[in-house]
Amino acid sequence: METLDPDLLRTFLAFVDGGSLARAASSVGRSPSAVTAQMQRLEEIVGEPLLAPQGRGRGLTPAGEDLVGHARRILAAHREAWLAMKGARAAGRVAIGTTQDFADSGLPDLLRAFAVSHPRVGIELRVGRSTELAQALRSGSLDLAIVMRQAAMPDEIGILREPMIWLCSQKGLASRQEELPLALLDPYCGFREAAIAALDAAGRRYRIAAGSASLAGLRTAVNAGVALTLRTARFAHSGIVEAPRELGLPQVPTAEFAIRLRAGAGGPARDLAALLSGDLALPGLRG
Repeated sequence: METLDPDLLRTFLAFVDGGSLARAASSVGRSPSAVTAQMQRLEEIVGEPLLAPQGRGRGLTPAGEDLVGHARRILAAHREAWLAMKGARAAGRVAIGTTQDFADSGLPDLLRAFAVSHPRVGIELRVGRSTELAQALRSGSLDLAIVMRQAAMPDEIGILREPMIWLCSQKGLASRQEELPLALLDPYCGFREAAIAALDAAGRRYRIAAGSASLAGLRTAVNAGVALTLRTARFAHSGIVEAPRELGLPQVPTAEFAIRLRAGAGGPARDLAALLSGDLALPGLRG
């Protein structure tokens, strides 16, 4: 009996969560042809087609739908076993820095899994802006950091790609104006730069209706309907939703976040970095 290769299952779930083979390829860091070959190999092992033509792309067959739950459970079991073996005798501390995006979404569950499997390892968490965290990593006060990526760095051990999306209050904007009201973080912010560049390129008039040094302030302005903003789907909760198409907002790029590990970081930090690289991607990603 052939076994289900976890690497094949990871690629399969990348397709399920991303919605296309191209997005799956970007997520797992392989070429589209390599991802197609992996899916064909998985179908050979299962003995049934998992993907079928659907519109302009591909969708899941009934067998593919059945495999999704099994694949998630298998990979969860692999993760738990790997963490348990790694963490059984580990001790010390790990200092991790993250932007607020991940502190609110994705990171808490993974830190809990790490704490359970590495009971003798202390965790120090710092939440801040990408520039501040990158400096702390360089100075050695952080072991690893999750930051917005501006350029390739030698200490990157994982890259997360998530579509930027325009977001507004679930109730809509409080008032319609000729100039588009924006809520943006203070400079420097990659989302701020991307929003302004996209609007300028489209010739769309706008004004900075709300500026903030924190995501909490940004969320307040957006929830109030004072302005809309540009973030990823991680920001879309608690009354904030994707902006309606009727606003005619321009297309925006994909955001890239890097998981960076300090040179010389200890074993527990490397374990946590590997866990984040494999499991921090946003489930059900659409974009």
